Amino acid sequence: MEGLRKGFLSGSPAMVLMVLMCTVVVRLPEASATRWTVGANMGWTTNVNYTIWAKDKHFYNGDWLFFVYDRNQMNVLEVNKTDYETCNTDHPLHNWTTGAGRDVVPLNVTRHYYFVSGKGFCYGGMKLAVRVENLPPPPSSSPIISWAPSVNSRDQNLLLPVVFAIGAAWDVFLQFW
Repeated sequence: MEGLRKGFLSGSPAMVLMVLMCTVVVRLPEASATRWTVGANMGWTTNVNYTIWAKDKHFYNGDWLFFVYDRNQMNVLEVNKTDYETCNTDHPLHNWTTGAGRDVVPLNVTRHYYFVSGKGFCYGGMKLAVRVENLPPPPSSSPIISWAPSVNSRDQNLLLPVVFAIGAAWDVFLQFW
């Protein structure tokens, strides 16, 4: 038994095989947020049509907007829809300007967000509207094929121990080979 334990824990090919098999068996759902650089390589500046920039993108709850701009001239203000349409910056909902010209805005509520740059730049087109939505549900699993063997919950509970047993047996085989 001591030899089995040493070989099994010493980084043998069986250990690698077992880890790979466990990875396949126990897959965690993937979820990741996207950090969108507003305006892509142009950043938050004049002469960029942010409506066109945002048009083909999907913004999801948990994503981030990254505003890169000249901190001495521009700012990032979140406003309501009416103030967005009229470029009114008198009463912003939130001033995201930190003074560094590198501001990150979390999109953590499913709703419409409206951003403008004050100091007259909004009138030149520095405004962005995005609709944040929930992530779509994961794709449904493929239908069970009638000739495929079925797996019931009892079999699923035995799967991981069987994988470990196969790995241990393989390790013993490799030790004596």
